[in-house]
Amino acid sequence: DWTREFGTHEPRYYRWTQWIFLRMLEQGIAYRGDAAVNWCPNDATVLANEQVIDGHCERCGAEVESRQLEQWFFRITDYADRLLDDLDTIEWPAHVKTMQRNWIGRSEGAEVVFHCEELGTDYPVFTTRPDTLFGATFFVLAPEHPDVTRLNDSPEVREYVNRAISASAEERGEEHKEKTGVALGRSVVNPVNGERIPMYVADYVLMEYGTGAIMAVPAHDARDFEFAEEFGIEVRRVIECGELPCTEDGPLVNSGRFDGQDNRQAFDEIVEWLKAEGKGEPAVNYRLRDWLLSRQRYWGCPIPVVHCERDGIVAVPDEQLPVELPDVEDYAPKGRSPLAAAEDWVRTTCPECGGEARRETDTMDTFVDSSWYFLRYCDPLNDEAPWDREVLDGWSPVDQYIGGVEHAILHLMYARFFVKALADMDMLGFQEPFANLFTQGMITREGAKMSKSKGNAVSPGDIVARYGADTARCYILYVGHPSEGGDWSDEGIEGLQRFLSRLWRAAVEASALPAEEPPAEPGPLTRKAHWAIDKVTRDLGERFATHTAIAAVIELVNDWHRVRESAPPGELRFAAATAASLIFPFAPHLGSEAYERVAGGRVWEEPWPDPDPALLVTDTVELVVQVNGKLRDRVAVPADASEEEQEELARESEKVRSHLAGGEIRKTIVVPGKLVNFVVG
Repeated sequence: DWTREFGTHEPRYYRWTQWIFLRMLEQGIAYRGDAAVNWCPNDATVLANEQVIDGHCERCGAEVESRQLEQWFFRITDYADRLLDDLDTIEWPAHVKTMQRNWIGRSEGAEVVFHCEELGTDYPVFTTRPDTLFGATFFVLAPEHPDVTRLNDSPEVREYVNRAISASAEERGEEHKEKTGVALGRSVVNPVNGERIPMYVADYVLMEYGTGAIMAVPAHDARDFEFAEEFGIEVRRVIECGELPCTEDGPLVNSGRFDGQDNRQAFDEIVEWLKAEGKGEPAVNYRLRDWLLSRQRYWGCPIPVVHCERDGIVAVPDEQLPVELPDVEDYAPKGRSPLAAAEDWVRTTCPECGGEARRETDTMDTFVDSSWYFLRYCDPLNDEAPWDREVLDGWSPVDQYIGGVEHAILHLMYARFFVKALADMDMLGFQEPFANLFTQGMITREGAKMSKSKGNAVSPGDIVARYGADTARCYILYVGHPSEGGDWSDEGIEGLQRFLSRLWRAAVEASALPAEEPPAEPGPLTRKAHWAIDKVTRDLGERFATHTAIAAVIELVNDWHRVRESAPPGELRFAAATAASLIFPFAPHLGSEAYERVAGGRVWEEPWPDPDPALLVTDTVELVVQVNGKLRDRVAVPADASEEEQEELARESEKVRSHLAGGEIRKTIVVPGKLVNFVVG
């Protein structure tokens, strides 16, 4: 329905993106705050954590730096538990659910406060091991932690921080990676024993886990132990659990009032003691971080607020939406948003006081636009609201969503968050955007991802020019299950072209036969046609199994050619028309032409064929008989025949007996109802 078409870059769409942002701002879901951010020096813009791949910008590949900036965020972390729990309510691939669970990363433990007397600052730490607190002998901040340069702004520290964040989280967390770091020349007080312990910045601590700061217990953590060994820091045992470093359970030692207790049994008691002393409390931690949505790029939805000296941040009134992008001559960011160069656009008046104000020059992450577009499709021409609640609830949620697995922790997570936030504001009546999800796989060549740099890419234009679009489409859908992908083969596509040619010849020959109805008593070919209808319908409807659906049509066409000299004209015409209608979704040009030749109508105007259940039940099945893997005969056997009976009937075939004569049957392979293979030595 092309009347529903729109572009997320169009003011008529992003008017409502801005409207939704303002509702989230009113609810405190959208907020502005200081943060250490990922900065791409090439694009001169901020990147979300998900857009940093192996320490590099996903768009341009430049090494990413750490900077402290004031940015706009969405409080997606407030929805962490619901995002986790509601995964059980949707039919999504298990690996996608696992990716989201891992990204959210829920863990239970305690939050403990370490105080830095030099700065008068408290540093909360999340730990899953409060039983080891008495063994903390140093304190480490992640390179991205906003206080690192407050504690020590030396060139050595800055150089280390920039070098550290250019590496991926996986590289920094590698088990055998040499431990590096820089002493910050400051200390914090361990709240359980009052000891002052030194502070470091080290790359093995990640900002996305906990608070970006850890209490280091080298006796009972392998990474902390390696760091302590490297920097000559005390290693203090607090659990009798074997050779250090050890992570097993045992009695507590060097732990004050808790000495002698089993560490696991003392776990809750230590947390309660910390809570009573005002030094900690039970806590749940998430790897998930609030969604940083500010971008210093031109192409994005303008953030609909102004900055006023008197009133601070002020929302643009709804009636003034959309705030449209200005025309600019230079789109490239140069340390600030390109919008900042449009001075006439930036200067405006404050909606509150009428005084001078400046527009927000950051734009929104484009994932904001794609987090709700599927809702707008339900009511795209509505000029009064982003959607009518009754209309939206009538259409939604989306029954079946298809997309790449690369969106698992970006678009799909953000869309789920948006729907939950909007539901909380009573703007829609469901909690999940996509009831069912299908993720497609990748077509490889010789087992490797296709790329121009590797020289193994297949040009669609060349394939279409040589084999035709129908062959190209069919082969891609036939090479493997769409969710798994498959490996490209030049020989394979030639085989698919031969099949389509055989189907076309069947249609041409059938169209020349008398226009008769199939016989009243259905023959084997009619039964095969109904079997193919049933198989294709179930494979597509239940499993998106395009490869086995096409294989069923291939079987039908093969049977057609095998019996074309003996089957009644009406049966041949019916089977050819059925094959054409079933191949139509995969090869629309050939399928429609073939169907029209045989049946005289337009296949897309016909209902999808229904199989006759009575013809799906057969008294006999066709058994393929092979000798040493080569086809020697096909024999009809009772459908309920045992494996022994099928083997015996296959052995009795005259064609088979001639190939068995004089040889010794070393092995017999029986696939019930399908195949018998005699291995002769």
